[in-house]
Amino acid sequence: MTQGLKAQRLLALFFAGLALFNFPLLALWDVDALLWGLPLFPTALFLLWALLIAVLAWVVERKPKRADRKNA
Repeated sequence: MTQGLKAQRLLALFFAGLALFNFPLLALWDVDALLWGLPLFPTALFLLWALLIAVLAWVVERKPKRADRKNA
C-alpha cells in the first residue's frame, strides 16, 4: 500500500514541477529585479528546482509508519 501512495506522491510532484516550470508561471518571475543582489529570474528558477529536489528526496527516503510496516 505504501508503494502506491509513494507513486501517487511522485506523480503529483512531477505535475507540480511541470506546472512550476511552464510558461504562465515562469512569466511571473521575468522582471528586472534583484533578490540578494542576484537577478530574480535565475534565482527563482534555482530555488524552485532545489525545492523540488528536496521534496523528492523527502518522499523517496521517508520511512513508512509503524502500522504500514506490518503490512509490508
